[in-house]
Amino acid sequence: MTDNFHFRVLLYYQYVSIDDHRTMAQKHLNFCKELGLRGRIVIAPEGINGTVSGTIEQTDRYIAHMHADPRFADMWFKSDLVPDHVFKKMFVRARNEIVTLDWEETINPNETTGQYLNPVEFHRMLQRDDVIVIDGRNDYEFEMGHFYNAIRPDVRSFKAFPEWIEQKLSDKKTAPILTYCTGGIRCEKLSGLMLKQGFKNVFQLHGGIDAYRKDPKVKGDLFEGKCYVFDDRIGVPVNHVNPTVITHCKHCGVVTDRFANCAHLDCHTRFYVCEDCERKFRRSCSSACAEAEHHEWNVADTASL
Repeated sequence: MTDNFHFRVLLYYQYVSIDDHRTMAQKHLNFCKELGLRGRIVIAPEGINGTVSGTIEQTDRYIAHMHADPRFADMWFKSDLVPDHVFKKMFVRARNEIVTLDWEETINPNETTGQYLNPVEFHRMLQRDDVIVIDGRNDYEFEMGHFYNAIRPDVRSFKAFPEWIEQKLSDKKTAPILTYCTGGIRCEKLSGLMLKQGFKNVFQLHGGIDAYRKDPKVKGDLFEGKCYVFDDRIGVPVNHVNPTVITHCKHCGVVTDRFANCAHLDCHTRFYVCEDCERKFRRSCSSACAEAEHHEWNVADTASL
């Protein structure tokens, strides 16, 4: 740990039955605020999913508190050291699912899920000619970075996966399927979904890209670009063997991994943009949006770049 990195980001989830999840969500929010944490947590009848930031002491106390609860005694906390908070506020939401699939059948990953692969095993299987690699994230996450030969999902939300799988992969049900996502939580359900849809050989990267990028043996090899994260960092490095940037400015085409939401308040399209074009187009995805009145870009924003 360097002298400048006194904060930590925790990434975690647990599929476990939670009674009265709405009451727990309110109590958990109060507890996190008392600790001084910031982040986003979802609590549902099927479990908990969260990313929070805080000082080393605050996050240590949070981990100890959660592990003292029998439901979360073995919960895996993946962590990164950072110089400051990566969230602005603390939110704890009560939801029906921690990963919203809203499918015709209930998928309980504790009963139905794909076979776990550790980073070394996943790296080995990635290099086989007979595997199909499925990215379990959204399309804009894929665009920032993905594994070699992975299929880009044509989905804007996780709920679109059942239909997409049937349309694109219905003739591949005996092929070995590799699934992955950021931290592992979505693949718990995605791989279970595919098993229920009749796929026979479904595997998942245990711990997701986050575990893969930290593994000292694979060192993020065979991952192109960066991993999209849902906090102020936006993207984090993965490949420590041959790092690359694979995204380009929407306007001029220069290589860049700078990510923005369109400043036109009726648009908010996510796109990549270099610094020059961010100024020129007022952080807008098109000339039309740049000229729109309903806009959150101003001179001060330009001066601060």
